[in-house]
Amino acid sequence: MICQWLEWPAVFAVITAIVTIEPTVNDSIKKGIIRLPASAIGSAYAVFFISIFGNSAITYTAAAMFTIITCFKLKLHAGLLVATLTSVAMIEVIHDQYLIAFFIRLGTTSIGIITSTLVNMFVLPPNYSKRILTNIDAALQTTGEELKVIAKDLLFETTDCMDKVQTQETFSALKMKLDTTDRLLRFQQAEAKFHRLTTLRKTELQDELDKLKALRLIHYHIGNLINTPLQTVSWSKNQRDQMVKTIQSVADTMINPDHFRELYHQKQVKTLMKQFLTYNRETSALQNEEQPTFFDPEIIILYELLSIYHLVEEILATEKKEN
Repeated sequence: MICQWLEWPAVFAVITAIVTIEPTVNDSIKKGIIRLPASAIGSAYAVFFISIFGNSAITYTAAAMFTIITCFKLKLHAGLLVATLTSVAMIEVIHDQYLIAFFIRLGTTSIGIITSTLVNMFVLPPNYSKRILTNIDAALQTTGEELKVIAKDLLFETTDCMDKVQTQETFSALKMKLDTTDRLLRFQQAEAKFHRLTTLRKTELQDELDKLKALRLIHYHIGNLINTPLQTVSWSKNQRDQMVKTIQSVADTMINPDHFRELYHQKQVKTLMKQFLTYNRETSALQNEEQPTFFDPEIIILYELLSIYHLVEEILATEKKEN
């Protein structure tokens, strides 16, 4: 509509608006500042080479190549795509009045960049809160399910390669989900510069950051458990059964946070801590000065579980406070 009012061709403005929409207002403004001079460079090269070679193959080649090189040298990387598109698209429609054509194309490109920024800021401001919460809940459940698989491996001393591959795939998929959530949280934080957050929303955003940090640490500890040779654990059948119940308990709590009972949770932590300290003393007593000190699988399992218990308590205590 703006271009029609100015009697300028709208196609360049529309194309520019489409390719310059960003996930945050912050990115739109920062990259828009870079894209405006980059577009001017692309337009200038298009006008220059068409005035020399006319509408020919060498004009397209030279305009695109010199636009890319110049933007790269000037570190205008964010504007490289828009500048190159503007440059090659101009060649087909310029026939005379090169200077006027240059300013018109520069104007339409600027309109596209400014419009996309205003849309991001006022019409459809990015809001990732719902996706962030959904991802955190899904990651917590997936983590609980992984712990159940580890419990099964410990109970049945599983060495099945297919199970191991599936566990590793789930572990990698969980990392990708955590990375995505981290990126969305950074977007949401950037948005706070342009859209004032309420005190409640600021608190919620901080809680989401804390939960994600805790989930990353849980993911790390689960990775250690996955790589621990569970089949070499020297626990008796009763000890294994008790440990499996403990793992399944915390896993169920992660899958169903409503089942979280703080007193029961702390009781299990004390039991694990007592078992960890007892086994650690027994192991130390068996070692002598000539024998190198190392961590047995049993100590690793107990330590990692204690760490996971502590982190799960942090996450669920935060959720309880929110509710």
